[in-house]
Amino acid sequence: MNQANGGLPLMHHRKIACSFRDLALFQIFQISLTSLRQLKGEGTDIRLKEQAINLALKCLSYDFVGTTLDESSEDIGTIQIPSAWRPVLEDTSTIQLFFDYYATTKPPLSKEALECLIRLASVRRSLFSGDAERTAFLTHLMNGTTEILQRAQGLGDHENYHEYCRLLDRLKINYQLSELVSVESYGDWIRLVAEFTIQSLQSWQWASNSVYYLLGLWSRLVSSVPFLKINSPTFLDGYVPQITEAYISSRFDAVQAVAQGTITEDPLENEELLHDQLDNLPYLCRFQYEKTSMFIIKLMEPILQSYTEAAKMTPSMSNDELSVMEGRLTWLVHIIGAIIKGRQSSSAGAESQEIIDGELAARVFQLIQVTDTGSHIQRYGERAKQRLDLAILCFFQNFQNVYVGDQAMHSSKQLYLRLSELLGLQDHLVVLNVIVGKIATNLKCYTQASDVIEQTLNLFQELAAGTFYLFFSSCHALLDSYMSGRLLLKLEAVKFILGHHTREYFPFLDDFSCSQNRTTFYFTLGRMLFMEDSPVKFKPAMEPIQQVLVTLEATPDSSFRTDAVKFTLIGVMRDLRGIAMATNSRRTHGLLFDWLYPAHMPLLLRALNHWTDTPEVTTPLLKFMAEFVFNKSQRLTFDSSSPNGILLFREVSKLIVAYGTGIMALPTPSDAYAFKYKGIWIMLTILTRALAGNYVNFGVFELYGDRALADALDIGLKISLWMPLEDILGYRKVARAYFALLEVLCHNHTTVIVMLETSTFARIVGSLEGGLKCLDVSISTQCASAVDNLAAFYFNNVTSGESPSSPAAVQMARHISECPTLFPEILKSLFEIVLFEDCANQWSLSRPMLSLILINEQIFNDLKAQILASQPPDQQQRLAGCFDKLMNDVTRTLEPKNRDKFTQNLTLFRHDFRAK
Repeated sequence: MNQANGGLPLMHHRKIACSFRDLALFQIFQISLTSLRQLKGEGTDIRLKEQAINLALKCLSYDFVGTTLDESSEDIGTIQIPSAWRPVLEDTSTIQLFFDYYATTKPPLSKEALECLIRLASVRRSLFSGDAERTAFLTHLMNGTTEILQRAQGLGDHENYHEYCRLLDRLKINYQLSELVSVESYGDWIRLVAEFTIQSLQSWQWASNSVYYLLGLWSRLVSSVPFLKINSPTFLDGYVPQITEAYISSRFDAVQAVAQGTITEDPLENEELLHDQLDNLPYLCRFQYEKTSMFIIKLMEPILQSYTEAAKMTPSMSNDELSVMEGRLTWLVHIIGAIIKGRQSSSAGAESQEIIDGELAARVFQLIQVTDTGSHIQRYGERAKQRLDLAILCFFQNFQNVYVGDQAMHSSKQLYLRLSELLGLQDHLVVLNVIVGKIATNLKCYTQASDVIEQTLNLFQELAAGTFYLFFSSCHALLDSYMSGRLLLKLEAVKFILGHHTREYFPFLDDFSCSQNRTTFYFTLGRMLFMEDSPVKFKPAMEPIQQVLVTLEATPDSSFRTDAVKFTLIGVMRDLRGIAMATNSRRTHGLLFDWLYPAHMPLLLRALNHWTDTPEVTTPLLKFMAEFVFNKSQRLTFDSSSPNGILLFREVSKLIVAYGTGIMALPTPSDAYAFKYKGIWIMLTILTRALAGNYVNFGVFELYGDRALADALDIGLKISLWMPLEDILGYRKVARAYFALLEVLCHNHTTVIVMLETSTFARIVGSLEGGLKCLDVSISTQCASAVDNLAAFYFNNVTSGESPSSPAAVQMARHISECPTLFPEILKSLFEIVLFEDCANQWSLSRPMLSLILINEQIFNDLKAQILASQPPDQQQRLAGCFDKLMNDVTRTLEPKNRDKFTQNLTLFRHDFRAK
């Protein structure tokens, strides 16, 4: 059972927390306020002040409604303070108390005073008696923050500074712009905040982590302008462009500081902070878009011109000069990409904005024409060049989301008209060819920059998946001749990639540090390869991989344990997995199956036998096999006369028997997961997918004396029982694979489980009980299904019959006879989960509950008595009535209609039982 500290269910903890909130928390908060007032004098003990203000902060940070806030995050939502607190919070002396403490103390007291103010600024709107009280509260907050800026109180301290920025941000989050401008002191407040923001941006090294909150404040302010229905001036027209320009200028200063070595961390390397700031920037830039765009273009054009000239120079500029130039271009490309992305959420749909988008985008496309020419081709190993290309990839992604696609066909005419005038990029197809050309260049020129290769392949994958070329489906001039995928294949860059996917043309394929990217690369190639309904093109495209496999097959055993073979196996298995992932139909999967079987399947078994002790080899091999046997989209559907399903399972059986036997025989090192458990969960996944794929008639194996199925089930159960249960539950992926296999076995191969020895059966059922208590809903659902199948088997073959007739039924009866508490303990756990936990899969849990109740109703009656005895005496009679209603109109069958009736009753039972 999911339990919190002290062993009590979470529901009990929630009730205790609510009771504490209602009965004691307000009084404690009042005590903290009284103490703070009494300790305001400067001569009082600083430790008492610390305790008093910390107590107030704890009270305001309380989880009032049970949302279990993430304490590691600075982000807080609306605080649901109870209505009983209203008189204290409406009293302006309360909020002034914390402003006074901030003004008269030093960190950490002043910082905690600001944290209290942040929470007070976040209280729910409905707490106040009316608009007048809420306005008075807001006025006091704005006056207090204004006074801090006027006097520059405590803002020389980093912690105070950061919390103050958060406080400003919370004011706009919790209050509408119309409320802010209605406050009498708004003019002074907005002026001082604007000056403070510009100063912060100019001092970006000191306030880098706080800039996010200031940008968030201003982005929310300008986003609210279209919805402002009063005529009060906002003064944003004058301040926002200054702030935007200050931010961009500060990014240029950061580039110079990095080059000079005055800062240790480049802001461009902090991806999370970079994206947080860029998310807010489009709102600011588009507010006075024409003015801001002219500023950006004015900055970019001379740098772009110098960068173009540098490509022609021999020798080129110094590395430092080029790094500064590329750093500034990187920021500008990121900013332009963010602005383009903001077009999606911009309420302004005027053609003028689209024209400006074209102006800015044209500068980036002009830059792309230069980055891979002249002396710049020698800079792929420089981090500044790599960051620039990463920014270009981000720009591509944002541009295609807004201006490439079916919807954009009718709404981007002005942009493409401007791009055509400036650069000759007259339509989507030309732009798409530029994008694919840059992808090909990156893949050809980068060898060891794994992040650039990864982002390039992600963009390429989206293109192949249809993100970019959906617009072609509505192009009537082309629809008659080509499908959208075929049109993509007409691009010269795509043709080149499909025809030359070898390490000679794409050196990253030969670099082991980039080997994980090979799966994405070949997944994308496979998608495009299978766009055309042409089996004739499949084999020529697979020829490079074919040559690798043939070379490996010809390698003698004496040379099969070399590093060269090792790295080749890792690479080719990742390539094959990518191709297998791209097969999404019966036809395409059939092409791969016929190409691979029987010619190359022995190589997989040979590789496993030789490299069992090397996870770097076995993991990609097993992952390929897990993908190959996965019947997604019903792609593994064979003709009725085809033996391919059986043949495939025989190969699966050989592989998992070889791996399972070998891995269990090896000693377990300190990192058990990496060395053993990772491969084991993939192996179990292979077996589960093969058993549940519905493309094998398993009766054939026993009928013809074929051991493939028996050996596969035997090794699957052996390795499952070989792992300690605590290790299974300790690794999420292992647990998911283990319980998924048990679910399939209990559903499709029940007799295999039932015919095990009683001790083994008891261990498996016991592990299912542990899985039911798991926090992972998918695992508990799988376990519920497995338990239901076992209980239903017992009910149908033992309970309902006069006497067990089949060997499996006799064995099942023996198990339960020797372990009489096995099913009752599971039923008890299920009731505890349903009654006392916030379970998200009640429907799934209800299915085994009925089966277990019908097995032995006396067990249910005993359990009912135990649960009632554990409840307060004054509630027992009411809860007994709830139990009586649980079985209303439920018969002693497991028919679907009867199951549904029990599930309905259980829902009502749970609601009534948990009611006060």
